Amino acid sequence: MSLNNGHTLTVSGQDFIKNGSQAPWEDARPVLRPTTPTRKPQPPKPEHAITIAVSSRVLFNMEKEQQIYEQQGVEEYMKYQLEHETEPFSPGPAFSFVKALEAVNTQLRELYPDSEELFDVVLMTNNHANIGLRLINTINYHQLFIERFCMTGGNSPIGYLKAYHTNLYLSADPVKVREALEEGIAAATMFTPEKMKEVSETQLRVAFDGDAVLFSDESERIYKAHGLDKFFEHEKAHENKPLDHGPLKGFLEALGKLQKKFYGKGQRMDCPIRTYLVTARSAASSGTRALKTLRSWGLEIDEALFLAGAPKGPMLEKIRPHIFFDDQMFHVEGAAEMGTVACHVPYGIAQKIPKKGMKDKDISNTTKKLEP
Repeated sequence: MSLNNGHTLTVSGQDFIKNGSQAPWEDARPVLRPTTPTRKPQPPKPEHAITIAVSSRVLFNMEKEQQIYEQQGVEEYMKYQLEHETEPFSPGPAFSFVKALEAVNTQLRELYPDSEELFDVVLMTNNHANIGLRLINTINYHQLFIERFCMTGGNSPIGYLKAYHTNLYLSADPVKVREALEEGIAAATMFTPEKMKEVSETQLRVAFDGDAVLFSDESERIYKAHGLDKFFEHEKAHENKPLDHGPLKGFLEALGKLQKKFYGKGQRMDCPIRTYLVTARSAASSGTRALKTLRSWGLEIDEALFLAGAPKGPMLEKIRPHIFFDDQMFHVEGAAEMGTVACHVPYGIAQKIPKKGMKDKDISNTTKKLEP
């Protein structure tokens, strides 16, 4: 497995694996007639919703189109898109995550018909609006409920994220992800596994690393500077002092808010949202502070896996989350090798220490991309 210039993991297809078979859309790009579905529910007001902004390159597989843009330029790219306007894109790495969000919304609407505390997906792209028809046709073809688009015609969409009250931004472009994090917006670079495992269609599963993702990188800095023994000493001495928040704490908070709506209807054990802490920390030596920090924030995590430095990929394969967040590319690649859709959160001290065998540019730089 390797990283290419587009910062996606080497792709041999956008397969969801089920009983060893390929997904029905593999090797098939059916021609469709533009349609507008009817009887859709109204999207929630942005100020009430949990807004997930996704780029078109993570929602759909646009590898071929991206190659045309890079090799032949923007005019040929636009020409190709218009010529293939009625040909839908196949699903990308964020597709199953978005479908799971919609499944949660369906259940929330049944329990709370008048509530606007729902997920709201916004498609963010710096594509020209003239390309938008193919995206709209594709969304209708796959029966996705995405009503809000932001097509900026070559300009960065980062400035619009706050206007959309964005709770999470997912992109294939690490530069734009860093820009979003600098603006205080939870963001991550999403990678595509070679083969994506089948995931639940009825329960949204989200897995988080702890340090530099949910929590600050305070403890990680101690470990990097002074080693494991000093890290354990530091955590023991500060186990009753909550860690500061990390970039995705707010997103976990938003998930918890929706979980409580299901708990209020007696559905704690059947909640369609499940969260996981998957950390390299040891339970006995440093787990106490992590759990006490979450408790001090008033947040619950459904499952906590303290791996004491063991690889995360095998555990994630068992969990089968729709999405996993980690600040270290080593763990992102390990998860992807096992078929998990993993996202890199470029935050904290780990970004300043290149991994063995990786150059700095593998983490922080990218070639110019049309789509964020």
